[in-house]
Amino acid sequence: MDQQNIGVAVVGTGFGQKVHIPGFQAHHRTQVVAIYHRDRDKATAIAQSHNIPYACQSITEVVSLPEVQAVSIATPPFLHYEMAKSVLQAGKHLLLEKPTTLAVTQAQELHQLAQANRAVSALDFEFRFVPAWQRFAELLSEGYVGNKRLVKIDWLVSSRADASRPWNWYSQKEKGGGALGALASHTFDYVSWLFGSVQRLFAHLNTAISLRPDHTGEMKPVDADDTCLLILELADGTPCNVCISASTFQGRGHWIEVYGDRGTLVLGSDNQKDYVHGFRLWAAPVGESLTEIEIPQRLDFPRTYPDGRIAPFIRVVDRWVQGIDVGESLTPSLKEGVYSQLLMDLSHISHNSSSWVDVPDFTNT
Repeated sequence: MDQQNIGVAVVGTGFGQKVHIPGFQAHHRTQVVAIYHRDRDKATAIAQSHNIPYACQSITEVVSLPEVQAVSIATPPFLHYEMAKSVLQAGKHLLLEKPTTLAVTQAQELHQLAQANRAVSALDFEFRFVPAWQRFAELLSEGYVGNKRLVKIDWLVSSRADASRPWNWYSQKEKGGGALGALASHTFDYVSWLFGSVQRLFAHLNTAISLRPDHTGEMKPVDADDTCLLILELADGTPCNVCISASTFQGRGHWIEVYGDRGTLVLGSDNQKDYVHGFRLWAAPVGESLTEIEIPQRLDFPRTYPDGRIAPFIRVVDRWVQGIDVGESLTPSLKEGVYSQLLMDLSHISHNSSSWVDVPDFTNT
């Protein structure tokens, strides 16, 4: 294998097969050399269909391969901690899907383990790499809105709105299921990226669909949230109102509105089928109407894909490869994963106590 290439094993064959494998195969520096599935026959079939040399049935088998320098984990969240721990203990670089783990203590342990073993980590917080979002971030950093007065976030989709959609790990709070983990984990990361840290929060979690049929047709209880209502107070005092739901037929999509004393910015997409494609950006100085802003070509993806998630994922991979080259984790890494997980944990605490919760200084987490 070319010395410049990085041999990657992909763990997880759902999102991993849809996004990770094509993303790694498209990147000029990464080569998928192994695939993991707990069923050996399925692993072999997937490996053959994607021309991947090795099919593995255990993480031990994956990390023992000398051709594997790095591992990408795209399994359900309840599997992240143990799998990632094995990868880092073996000294392999790690790319991890969100949510990071099931608890911030687990995320912190992984972050510390990566540092101790000089393993470069990355978290797949792909909104940081979407062109419209990058222009949005530039305008915010340039002070377009001035002093912020209000941030409003709506993320209303129908992915779990059908009550006949089968019961699985996503329906179970103890396995990391629910809209908080699937969607708010992203939101907590991009709030930090775009607006800075959070000093306190209030959360209310709701489960609209309390029963779902399992694969046999038996109705099983759902205790994971499908709607999250969050109020965040940013470190600079700005209020941030967040409404996230995966159970809204004809929901408005994903929108961020920022109101300041000098102007307004609105970023949004009403695309219900692809959560990356379709973002547009509007801006208005005080006293003027909102006008759509053209996204500069310099921010465009070199190539777009039918699945909108692939192009920003390739940019996450590119960032990971840059970090591996310099021997240092670059943003977004496990450090950002710890912060997102912290806010998720505190949201559960707030919901359970029906009270505001202070967010500790990240440097002390």
